[in-house]
Amino acid sequence: MDIFTELGTDIARLWNAYAPTYLNGIKNTLILAVVATFFGCLIGLFCGVLNTIPYSRQDPLWKKILLRITRVLIRLYVEVFRGTPMVLQAVFIYYGLPYFTNAKVAFSGYSGMWWASILIVSINTGAYMAESVRGGIISIDPGQTEGAKAIGMNHVQTMVYVILPQALRNIMPQIGNNFIINIKDTSVMFIIGFIEFFAVHRTIVGINNLYFPSAVIEMVGYLTLTLLASLILRAVERKMDGASNYELVQTDALAMSAGTYCHPDRGTPFDERSKEFRDRTKQELKFGRPKGDR
Repeated sequence: MDIFTELGTDIARLWNAYAPTYLNGIKNTLILAVVATFFGCLIGLFCGVLNTIPYSRQDPLWKKILLRITRVLIRLYVEVFRGTPMVLQAVFIYYGLPYFTNAKVAFSGYSGMWWASILIVSINTGAYMAESVRGGIISIDPGQTEGAKAIGMNHVQTMVYVILPQALRNIMPQIGNNFIINIKDTSVMFIIGFIEFFAVHRTIVGINNLYFPSAVIEMVGYLTLTLLASLILRAVERKMDGASNYELVQTDALAMSAGTYCHPDRGTPFDERSKEFRDRTKQELKFGRPKGDR
């Protein structure tokens, strides 16, 4: 029991002394995760759409060659950035670009670390989202595409107005999953000197040598962030699903305009039957037919 009391005392002492520093790390982590997830989704959407552009034997040769080269490049990008750790990607981008360009391309200063961190996490997220978007697009029933083409839509219109709205709902859980992963994986940005939540923990431990109490604060902080993100994303998913109950339309506008629908009160624009007949029809619908007419 004394151990837990001592642990609580150390946690309270660290929080009282370094609360603004911890909160600043949380703020940087959230900003980086939100911005990088947004740009990563845009990269993944772009790559996923390019990767699903159809072509046939009747298409020009240049189109088929261009689409094949595009798919090879996207596949290479996806495999490289999905198959290597983000910490190594950070090293190669932050330290490798100045090395191979003789410092002509370099991330200098505090703003440079921000831009480098956003670039690294965005590219990594885009590699995962590219496959998620591709899977979401090909999961849509091909009949949707055929129906859109039947009414004269081209490929761009079909993607924008028919396929992508449905695919977006299908991949929304994966977008949320990548956002939660980014909240945690931003911790590897300490390798380039970016001050996020985990880097704050390392700095405070170096000053006080209280590793485990600070780690408990980190654990609670990350868990709180991910739980809040999960709740928000599930609320967004429910919003996209719409209402659970729908009020069905009782009259068909097409049938009304065609003159094939007979309303008990109004009839149709082409109805030549008398008002007495309509009144009788209304009574039969409400109370049933008299026995003599059955």
